[in-house]
Amino acid sequence: MREPMRSLRLPLSLVVGAVSLSLTLSGGPAWSEPPSPSSAGAASGAVGAPEIQAAVRALVNDRSLRDAQVGVSVIDVETGAVLAQSGEHTALNPASNAKLYTAAAALAILRGSHRYQTTLNGTIKNGAVAELVLRGHGDPSLRSRDLWMMAEELKAHGVRRVESLVVDQRFFDEQTTPPAFEQQPNEWASFRAPVSAVALNENTVTLTIRPTETGQPATASFDPPGFVDVDGTVKTAEAGADTVGLELAPAAGKRLTAKLSGAVGGDSKFVRYTRRVDDPQLLAGYALKAIFEEMGVKVGGDPKLATSVTSKGTVLVRHESEPLSTLLYALGKSSDNFYAEMIFKSLASEGKTRPGKSQDAAEFVTKWLEKNQLLDTGIVVKNGSGLFDANRTTAYGMTRLLKFAWQDPAVQSEYLAQLSIGGVDGTLHKRFRETRAHRAIRAKTGTLDDAIALSGYVLGPPGKHTIAFSVMFNKVSGKGSAARAAADKLAHLIYERQWKQAD
Repeated sequence: MREPMRSLRLPLSLVVGAVSLSLTLSGGPAWSEPPSPSSAGAASGAVGAPEIQAAVRALVNDRSLRDAQVGVSVIDVETGAVLAQSGEHTALNPASNAKLYTAAAALAILRGSHRYQTTLNGTIKNGAVAELVLRGHGDPSLRSRDLWMMAEELKAHGVRRVESLVVDQRFFDEQTTPPAFEQQPNEWASFRAPVSAVALNENTVTLTIRPTETGQPATASFDPPGFVDVDGTVKTAEAGADTVGLELAPAAGKRLTAKLSGAVGGDSKFVRYTRRVDDPQLLAGYALKAIFEEMGVKVGGDPKLATSVTSKGTVLVRHESEPLSTLLYALGKSSDNFYAEMIFKSLASEGKTRPGKSQDAAEFVTKWLEKNQLLDTGIVVKNGSGLFDANRTTAYGMTRLLKFAWQDPAVQSEYLAQLSIGGVDGTLHKRFRETRAHRAIRAKTGTLDDAIALSGYVLGPPGKHTIAFSVMFNKVSGKGSAARAAADKLAHLIYERQWKQAD
């Protein structure tokens, strides 16, 4: 469903002279010969590229993928010269290659220096705050430790009591399920977490089990604190045991009850289980209340959601995220769906259409693509992560996006930095090991049950231009490994062509 799957212990320019072709291998391979390179292409060493053209022909004729739909585009990003292409205008599900659009739009619109703010607002009087408002602006990276630091700073101002704790989620609308995520409503893994303006720990809860003495109950704790009531126990058993059972169910006040059962081996230091929450709107509020009470600050009543009449007060504590350019590493390298959907939705809110809606963000990104002449027939933007069956793009559109990002000085370096480096890090750390010395392959992977994609750059040595490529497969259920191998083979051939004389 998502790549890479998070650790989970429990049962998404014009091509002059080009021919647009839709490729379905079961009907016979379709191949479009690229146009003759321009003089600019000749200067870059792009003339011919027979090895790449032959590799694309082999890829689209691969009989192990005979029923697949395939789109391929390979271009010189500095001149736009087309080196090879096939099915380049076929609209396909890009899986997590959709994050390439989210990252590019975010850098172009918000800029890499953008930081998301989370604040505590109110008025301090005689060591108390009558109404303390926790207000968020879509920070995908807020963690429990950040709430601890904010609470400690407020306490340092002399606050010893909070009469009422309010969570202000109004920067986003009340729809916490991103588009297409409803296709698997019973999936509780962390990769399908909901989004919210105030989000904590990626809107998940993590159970940590630590064994004690054999036959005795193990210790169990949840992070964030204060949101989950525990029912039942996990016993400490002999070495090697791991039969922990965890069932989550709604409790009063939009919290959760966890039913624990089973056993953990006495030889384990600890084991962790992470699940998404169903309704995240008060998650951070309950966590902040628990944190306050642990440090001796009393909180009256349960947290509640802000309304339009909630008083603003003044900003008492402000937390800022890392810059957007850093947050995007979660998209390009880790393929984090939660970060992608939060940043995607924030594009609408930061564009002043508040509360931010995913649908508005989709329209915003689509208009941005149109403005920059990056649309192709059939491109559809619905969500920011590419999870499930939502988006459509083409190999042509993808390489044009990569060319645009490369040629924009305000985007290029930060866009390139967030991509996985072949053989080095991210979702490519086990692939392209033989290329890691040059760190030349920078790309984004895409993996769904029925879709495999790989798009990115092959950086050139001195004297050679950078090449952008996009390979997308649909209808490959059960054949994902073969599709992935075919995409890797093409990327590696481009690398060898660029670097064969550099060593």
